[in-house]
Formats: sequence, C-alpha cells, structure tokens
Amino acid sequence: MPIDRLTAETLKNSGLPTKQIDRCKNFFTLGLLCWLYDRPLEHTLNYINAKFAKKTPLVAKANSDVLKAGYDYGDNAELFPVQYVVEKAKLPPGRYRKLTGNEAVALGLVTAARLAGKDLFYGSYPITPATDILHSLAELKHAGVVTFQAEDEIAAIGSAIGASFGGAIAATGTSGPGVALKSEAIGLAVMTELPLVIVNVQRGGPSTGLPTKTEQADLLQAVLGRNGECPVPVIAATSPSDCFNAAVEAATIAVRYMTPVMLLTDGYIANSAEPWLIPDAKSMAKLEIEHPTKTDDAAGFQPYRRNEVGARPWAIPGTPGLEHRIGGLEKLDGAGTVSHDPANHEKMVKLRAAKVAGIRPAGAAFSWTGPERGDVLIVGWGGTHGAIKAATLELRKQGAAVSACQIRYLNPFPQQLGELLSRFKTILVPELNLGQLALLLRAQYRIETVSLSKVRGQPFTVGEITAGAKKLLPPSH
Repeated sequence: MPIDRLTAETLKNSGLPTKQIDRCKNFFTLGLLCWLYDRPLEHTLNYINAKFAKKTPLVAKANSDVLKAGYDYGDNAELFPVQYVVEKAKLPPGRYRKLTGNEAVALGLVTAARLAGKDLFYGSYPITPATDILHSLAELKHAGVVTFQAEDEIAAIGSAIGASFGGAIAATGTSGPGVALKSEAIGLAVMTELPLVIVNVQRGGPSTGLPTKTEQADLLQAVLGRNGECPVPVIAATSPSDCFNAAVEAATIAVRYMTPVMLLTDGYIANSAEPWLIPDAKSMAKLEIEHPTKTDDAAGFQPYRRNEVGARPWAIPGTPGLEHRIGGLEKLDGAGTVSHDPANHEKMVKLRAAKVAGIRPAGAAFSWTGPERGDVLIVGWGGTHGAIKAATLELRKQGAAVSACQIRYLNPFPQQLGELLSRFKTILVPELNLGQLALLLRAQYRIETVSLSKVRGQPFTVGEITAGAKKLLPPSH
C-alpha cells in the first residue's frame, strides 16, 4: 500500500514540514490496523492528545487526522475481504504485566534464588538473542543479583561454576554457538556435580547462521553435545510466560539433584511478549537447600556420598572439616579424591547417568490438548506450542481425532510418555529443525514418527501444521 503517499495527501495542508509529515505514517498504519481488527480509535486519540496537544498542537492534529485516514482507507479501499475480531481473552483473575521470554527467564532465575534465600550470580557473554537476559538481570542488583559480563563464553560459564561452588544460585546464558564453546566447562559442572542453569536461546545455525532468526536445532546439542558420558537434564519453555516457570524449575532441579541443567528457549519466544499473571510469592514453595556444616563419618567428609535421589552434599568452601577436592578428574566414589581406577570410573559414570535418568519434574512435564487416544498425535517442544495447540483445536472442530502433546522435560523424557504415544496410530513431530526430537523419540521408544520440518528462521503457522496433520488422517477427513 502507498502509505507514504496517502499520509502526504492527508497532511498536505497541515502546515507541517515534509520531514514531520513522513513521521506521521505510523499512525496511518495503526488506523488501518484498527479497522482490520475492528478496534475503536478513542484510546489512541486520547493518547495523541495527552502526548502532543499542549506542546505541539499541529502534531497532535496531524497524527489524529492520519489515524482516521488510515481507518477510513481500510473501510473504503475494499482491499481486505474480511475484518478480524479478537475475542476478549479468558484469563484467570489477577494482576498481569507484559513480559517477553527473555524478561521472564531473568525474573524466574531471581525468583528461584529468592525462594532459596540466596543471591543469584549470572555470568554471560553478550550474544543474540540472549543478551536481554543479561540486561534485565543487570537492573536487579537490589534483588541480590550479581551480573558479570565476561570477556568470552568460556569465562562466563567458568565464573558461574565458581559462584555455584561458593554457594550461590548460578546461571549462564547464551545461544547455540556459545553452548559449543561452553561444552567442556559443562562437562566440568557434570563431573564436579555442581548446580548450574545454562540458558540456550536458540537461533538459526550452524556457525553464525541467522543470529536474529529463530530455530530449534540445538536439541541434540543440549542432550548429547559433550565429550564422554555427560548427561544433562534438559527443559524447554513453551511460551514467553512459561519461560518464568521453566527457569524456576531448572534452578530447582539443579540444586535438588546437584547437576547442571540446560534450559532451552528460542528467538521466537525470547522476543515475543504476552500477558503474564504475576504469581503470589508467598504461595510459592520455598527452595529448600541444606549445606552440611559438619560430618559424623569416621573416615571424614565424603563429598560424593549420595542421598536418596543420587545427589551429593553441597558443602560451602571454607567450612571447617569439610575441605574437599574439586576438579574435572574422575572422583573416587564417596571420598571424591582423584581416581584412575577403571571399575570406579564405570561406577561413577553409571551413578551420574542414573541420577539424571531418575529426575522427577519440578513442574508440568508436558502439556496436553485433546483425548488420550486417536488417529494422530502432534508432538512438539519449545516455541511451537501455540501453533500446534491452535492447529489441534481447529482440526478437532472439523471432527478429526487429533490430539497434541508439548514436551517440556526433554531429558529425561516424562515417565508416562511412551505409553501415551502408543495410543495413537500416527505421531507427527513438527520442529524448526530436520527432525531432532523425532530421532530421539524413535531411539527411546522404538516407534515410527513423521517429521514436519521447517528451517527458514521463522516459526510455524497454524496452517502449516494443520495441512501436515491432514495428510496423515483417514480418507474421510
């Protein structure tokens, strides 16, 4: 549409210079959108008058005029076959605020630290699209947050591991290329069994790839991308507001099981925004942490003696009598001293793997839409949730036996997932990659899956998923 020309024609007698007239075109566009979505103009007109009328009345009148002109253009140009009406959202009552995914991660990490009665340390190197987490946390020093902008990705995670060893809730954030650089240090956190949250805001790759575009191609990297047997729990947020819950859960799993945890978001949900119901902090469960202060073991402190969930004690450095060795070399079971014994190494590898395999979710392991049996189950993860759910609801309106499962806990998979998958004739897996979750599902459960892949740096549309599912339905649909 010739928005520049239409704006200029509307304001040709306004008395404003050409440069200022050009700046009014945003309100022409907004007026057009108000018509397209059947929204009233009164709120925007009041805003314009409150902002400009006293100091620059000509600007106020010009913006008001082009707003109305844009609305009238939509009404009269007959370019659009329909108007859209967005119904009022059915949201639980409470106090809401707008929140992006990156902002939600930041608040989730701070909340987890406060629930644990600890400071938060965040060590990070700026990288698109994760940098806003660092920006948000840097503004929260009053909430017990320490941020460190490191000189590189390795220093960033190294500082976070050190902070965790010192007893803080520690996190580091990056995107896929940064995770590649951090991989050796992630192995160090696995070997030392220290709690750490690693946030990966995924973007298009490989290498520098598409820094400002979204993708989901780091799943295999998150689950498997380290040397040695190096298991790490993986949680994927499903929406901007869910990033808050996922961050709290990642920190909870990290300290409960004494392990690094990978939190996956992506560029789409990191930069998207939605209403977020501010939780009642008093109703949130405390994150209970016990640091040993003494040992009753006759052999002295045993830093790798495990509790009922396989976690070792989190001893604060400098606690008298609890001195212990830390580092990347293999540990002697229980005592934690360096060991090169083959049998001990195999035992410790299996203990670390069993600990991660036995993790029980700290929140919803997955979300479900529709019945638990049917023709097609659409299985997704991460930021595809909205499109998958909308497509499933639309297909069900058409009478199709379709359901959806959005997996949040990707390593280990939810206990009941395999049995649920077996209840459907076909499994469709839409992903912004070439089939990474589909590969893991086939390996874990020995089932056939159908991949629906997209790697264009853009999220799925509802229509794309609807069309993919229809191809798998019985002929009657």
